[in-house]
Amino acid sequence: MPNLTSVDWLILLLSFLFVFGIGYALRAQMKTARDFLQAGQSLPAWVCGLAFLAAGLSGQEVIGMGAWGARYGLWSAQLLTLGAVAAMVFLALFMMPLYYGSKARSVPEFLGLRFDRKTRTLAAGLFAAMTVFSSGISLYVVARVLQALHVFDGLSRALGQPPAFGFTICIVLSSALVLAYVLLGGLKGAIYNQMLQFFLLVAGFLPAVLLGLRAVGGWSGLKAAIPASSLDWTGATHAGAGMNLETIVLGLAAGLLLGAGFWCTDQRVVQVALAAKNLDSARKAPLIAAVPKMLLPLLVVLPGLLAIALPTPRTTTVEQTINGEIFRTTTVVRPEVEAGQGLVPAKVDPATRKPMVSASGDALLNYDLGAPNLLVRFLPTGLLGVALAALLASLMSGMAASATAFNTVATYDLYQSCIRKDADDRHLLAVARWSTLAGTLLAVGVAYAAVHFSLLNVLALAFALVNAPLLATLLLGMFSRRSTGHGAFAGLAAGATAALLHHGLTLSADIPAGIGGGWIADLHRYPSAMAQSIWTAVIAFTASLIVTVTVSYCTKAKPQQELIGLVHSLTPRRKGSKAVWWKRPEALAAAILLAAVGLCFLLA
Repeated sequence: MPNLTSVDWLILLLSFLFVFGIGYALRAQMKTARDFLQAGQSLPAWVCGLAFLAAGLSGQEVIGMGAWGARYGLWSAQLLTLGAVAAMVFLALFMMPLYYGSKARSVPEFLGLRFDRKTRTLAAGLFAAMTVFSSGISLYVVARVLQALHVFDGLSRALGQPPAFGFTICIVLSSALVLAYVLLGGLKGAIYNQMLQFFLLVAGFLPAVLLGLRAVGGWSGLKAAIPASSLDWTGATHAGAGMNLETIVLGLAAGLLLGAGFWCTDQRVVQVALAAKNLDSARKAPLIAAVPKMLLPLLVVLPGLLAIALPTPRTTTVEQTINGEIFRTTTVVRPEVEAGQGLVPAKVDPATRKPMVSASGDALLNYDLGAPNLLVRFLPTGLLGVALAALLASLMSGMAASATAFNTVATYDLYQSCIRKDADDRHLLAVARWSTLAGTLLAVGVAYAAVHFSLLNVLALAFALVNAPLLATLLLGMFSRRSTGHGAFAGLAAGATAALLHHGLTLSADIPAGIGGGWIADLHRYPSAMAQSIWTAVIAFTASLIVTVTVSYCTKAKPQQELIGLVHSLTPRRKGSKAVWWKRPEALAAAILLAAVGLCFLLA
């Protein structure tokens, strides 16, 4: 359990006040809907770059990447990181000129310009639902972790409530803060807070990583302490940290698909780049974000790997003889901790309060607690408060990104496009604020629903339903003149349907049929939930691609004059930059890719 002192609580309080203060300081600038929803398109590249990265670091990503480190090792995470870096480079060089140059205010609006209104509306509806779901799950994950660490137990007792009330405290506190600074400062307030939260994450996690490495004997000691045999995400057994060629190829392909599906199509991150003051800044924002993204596994994935490599705590008895009398001191460790591995405890059955085991008799480990337990184990007073502030900051960062993306899509792509096209700016600003409130309340509802329905198991399904088909549609729309609105609409619908069917017909190992899959029939079992998620996304992407191409060739395409600025081959090339060659986006992109590949193999 964390030993929080008054210094730690003071740091937490100051971080909350600072977060709120940023929104309060920007309130006077929110005069128009453009100011509120697009930050007035006035921000420099470096601000957008750091916020771009932080927007993708919500609570479930930070906790989840630590869990990946504990379960699959650093190499698997590096493959996914390499895919994300490649996606950021692709977005900067090829997609951002079309997004920004088209004057689209959102990804669904770009689809409307490139295809038609029905494609825009379908994409907007799917995306609005996914942002609410993702934000709610982020709330749930971090609240559960902080509850397991007993962070708010003292506050719960002070309020006359049981320790379980800490879950509600975390949800109410985080959602209220996010709602306050987004309502006051809009997208600009969210972006500046995301920058702050990124620095908090570095300040909170880096000392724990360094202290953990010292405890295991450095990098060589960590490799030696890794379990001799473990499973990677494909289910293949490998020794230590190494993986076979099949795992590397499949992992890289998965990383490219998942990375491009999120960083190139998700309104939560694309909107940050669109808030830049000009096209050059918008293109540089993903490239700036790609540099720290390469090193991110060392910050958030490595704690999970360190947690599982450390010795497992055991119940011990120490015997001492003092003045002829024998004294025995027993240190009792909870059963789920002893049944775990390292600092990663076993999952606890809510009914029996005993450690859960698989069909083979092995303990089911709660990998989500690996990184948080490392923070609690090694960080002293003050730094522990910073680390807990960083965990809450990651929750608020992702939730703010979802809130600002939801209000943009709800205002422009659903309300103005479908309900009231002649709405004036003052009316749209009011709609944006009300939709922010509605999205936050819905996210809180999802967080409480996750307690009863295990919605965490279908978070990846939401990605496959929306981002994977959307990626196929956008790629065809941006790089093919022949793609049509009917084809794009049919492709999006087909991809989402294929994802649902695949999820309903498959399961991952040791998960009963239900909301986690197999709700139609148990036709196939994947070795891990990650493998099931990746193949769901692959099938959704492929189905969308095939259906979009087929229907497009059976329907009439738009005239080429209407596609200028929306299709890459029909858009006039920009004049060469006056900057020296090594400052141009193309040169920066090449250097970033080479560095990412080199770092990936260096850490293998």
